[in-house]
Amino acid sequence: MQEDFAGFRPAALGFFRDLSRNNRKEWFEAHRDVYESEVRAPLRALLEAVDIRLAKIAPELTADMKRSIFRLNRDIRFSKDKSPYKTYASFWVNHRRVAGGGGPQVHGGAGLYFHVQPRASIVAGGIWMPPPPMLARIRASISEDLRGFQAALRALPKRWGRLNEEAMLKRLPRGYAADDPAAPWLRYQSFTVSHPVAATDLRRRDLADLLAREYAGVIPLVRWLNAALGYPPDPSR
Repeated sequence: MQEDFAGFRPAALGFFRDLSRNNRKEWFEAHRDVYESEVRAPLRALLEAVDIRLAKIAPELTADMKRSIFRLNRDIRFSKDKSPYKTYASFWVNHRRVAGGGGPQVHGGAGLYFHVQPRASIVAGGIWMPPPPMLARIRASISEDLRGFQAALRALPKRWGRLNEEAMLKRLPRGYAADDPAAPWLRYQSFTVSHPVAATDLRRRDLADLLAREYAGVIPLVRWLNAALGYPPDPSR
């Protein structure tokens, strides 16, 4: 039976601090029970609680309890860093019309993200580095519906700040003129916003309520991006 979320205990962040110094399979297996009880179980309970709240504020955004929580194992095939584990835990919630929910289907539209890590926990929303066909659709929609896109950005509460500017193009993509009114936005390759979550908030029993309030501020942007990709809002589940 799924337990109610009661906050992350200090042992959760302690586990990741220890893992960052002992990022080896042997150490992890010796401490797997700590990971399961202090990190994965409460993260799953939090995800379930958030999903219940999203049913009211954005019914089309749903959690997949098997796949929305990202694996702790790192993909090291093409990385110089061969550390086998991530030093954080996270989940992703996206449009229910995207098969499979979270995990491998990260590029199945825009969604909501939560990330717990010592001194680096965040809440986020949007779409990160979509593949070329999706990125092209988003750019075309921005050019065609600039007012709608800008309205979604203006709806963001100030605490969300501006769109993250990682991996921006130095020049406009092919097919767009320099005098296109949407030009400042067409160089983006990701459309995400994020801000920190305090360590004290991680311990709150009502963290799901806090996250729901945070997500409510970014949902207009998420919905605009999803509509551009052919995933409209749903009135109910």
